[in-house]
Amino acid sequence: MDATGFETRHVSRHFVACGSRQGVWSSFPKLTVAADLRSHLWLGAYACLGPCQDSPQFTPVVTQAARLQPIEQILGDKGYDAEHNHRLCREQLAIPSTIIAIRRKSKLSRDRSWPTTPYRREMKRRANREGYGQRWQVESTFSRHKRLFGSALRARRWPMQAWELSLRVLSHNVRLIAST
Repeated sequence: MDATGFETRHVSRHFVACGSRQGVWSSFPKLTVAADLRSHLWLGAYACLGPCQDSPQFTPVVTQAARLQPIEQILGDKGYDAEHNHRLCREQLAIPSTIIAIRRKSKLSRDRSWPTTPYRREMKRRANREGYGQRWQVESTFSRHKRLFGSALRARRWPMQAWELSLRVLSHNVRLIAST
């Protein structure tokens, strides 16, 4: 599971770098997906405007993916590390294992204390994080998608951009199925 951003216009990176003001954030379309590691199909997807935290998109994406296929394990980066996400997977969706990188309280602190919540504590206790190295595959699906379909959206306004992202998810999956 991971998220990626899309460009809203077709301009060169050099033009953006030269013409943009430093330190100013602009919003961009963001797509969060749950990818099957065997087939690279996107099982769940959620479109929103970034930059934003990844954790709120976890629930709709994982719920959608769990409806389509039984899931044995969820792999995610630190952006999805929250006790409610672990609890959702284990207690409501019956996903037996979550491997999400543990988020420290702050980047400046070298706090080695144990998390106080049970599922996050279990994640830190478990030394065997077998399978976490396969997270690169979701990055690979994003790379493939952007090479084939481009990284810029054609729609200008947010409702149409969200619709275009939904069509891109469908197109991604249809292309994978057709190529097998």
